[in-house]
Amino acid sequence: MRPYEMSLSAAADAIRARQLSPVELADSVLERIEQVDPQLRAYVTVTAEQARRAAREAESDIAAGRYRGPLHGIPMGLKDLIDVAGVATSASSRVRADHRAPADSTVAARLSAAGAVLVGKTHTHEFAYGLTTPQTNNAWDTGRVAGGSSGGSAVAVAAGAATFALGTDTGGSIRVPAALNGVVGLKPTYGLVPRHGVTSLSWSLDHVGPITRTVEDAALVLTALAGHDPRDPASLTTPAVDYRPGAGTDLTGLRVGVPRNHYFDHVDTEVEAAVRRAITRLRALGARLVEVEIPMTRYLQATQWGLMVPEATAYHESTLRTVPELYQDDVRILLESGELMPAGDYLRAQRARTLMRQEWARILREVDLIVAPTVPATAVKADQETITWADGTVEGVSDAYVRLSAPANITGVPSLSVPVGHDAAGLPIGMQLLGRPLGESTLLRVGHAYEQTQPARQLARAV
Repeated sequence: MRPYEMSLSAAADAIRARQLSPVELADSVLERIEQVDPQLRAYVTVTAEQARRAAREAESDIAAGRYRGPLHGIPMGLKDLIDVAGVATSASSRVRADHRAPADSTVAARLSAAGAVLVGKTHTHEFAYGLTTPQTNNAWDTGRVAGGSSGGSAVAVAAGAATFALGTDTGGSIRVPAALNGVVGLKPTYGLVPRHGVTSLSWSLDHVGPITRTVEDAALVLTALAGHDPRDPASLTTPAVDYRPGAGTDLTGLRVGVPRNHYFDHVDTEVEAAVRRAITRLRALGARLVEVEIPMTRYLQATQWGLMVPEATAYHESTLRTVPELYQDDVRILLESGELMPAGDYLRAQRARTLMRQEWARILREVDLIVAPTVPATAVKADQETITWADGTVEGVSDAYVRLSAPANITGVPSLSVPVGHDAAGLPIGMQLLGRPLGESTLLRVGHAYEQTQPARQLARAV
């Protein structure tokens, strides 16, 4: 196995045992970027010189006995909303073409302190305002969408062009591209991972989290990221914990909620079949399946857009008025539409969110987690604008992709997307686990248990 093919956990074990050099690993990943990124376009900036310097420092520190833990010497990509001192943060937009961060974001600083090695900044849908990341191609089929807005991060991890990466998730933007590219994506509880130094899309919906090859990898990254930061007003004061799951696969006594509505409505038959097979596997591991009714489903997308659109427009108010021509048309139109939204609609969306949170809390007292498809369809073709369902219903691609992921953003509950197979075209399918606030340990334990029963996943095949 070549170093770039290794999971974070495997690479960390090899580095700690002095069987793999951080320099060797960084060189392997950088060579992989050179090989595949011209076709995939996952990266907006590659920091090769900085990465090699950091890898040499990691190698020297480890040789001197200053090992910092499992992220020490591990190559990572960061979504181009996340500030790193001296490196451009463009948000994949001409509006930020000349912007260089004066200081590290909290998450970049924490990963640097853990010894991770930055290899580059990954593409996003402009300012994270979309579900496709149009600059980037899917890692399994370059003629299909990568998913967004953290598409660059998901594609880089899926293709071996980063050992792990960070994304942001406002309506599904970690989990959607993770599902479409066959990797693991974790949206933590709202406020668990600080957002200071991360460009905002919608302050009350934004989350930062890891995209990785395995569930155990996601747990390792979350352990480094989580913890209070007073510079983020939403940051929780929850004590830091070690999120690494145990090795066992026994889920006896765990109550798994299976939705009877919403999450399996207008879902591709192959996606539904794969997810239901995975649910059956959880039952075989000892979990008890419980049917649940998802509340207030008719209001979900209206609430998501009612919160996100005015908050995004408020963030961009100055540049929207001074340099509107620098935005891509799709993003500019969304931002301008936010100026027309009445304040009453925003307040009604806030009230709806409060009711939804209360109802989800009630359901999650009855079950330990909920399982569902991450997205209702696999990756569509790059020029495809709509999906037609079996009953003739036509749905926009972005609306379809956000429909199953947005509830976790509205309510703030954690959600983990795990690969559960491929469709007949070889495109990945994802299952999401949704849990109680601060229930990441349970989600990671269940995801890891499922993963242990499956064949080892391979890197994406597109290039």
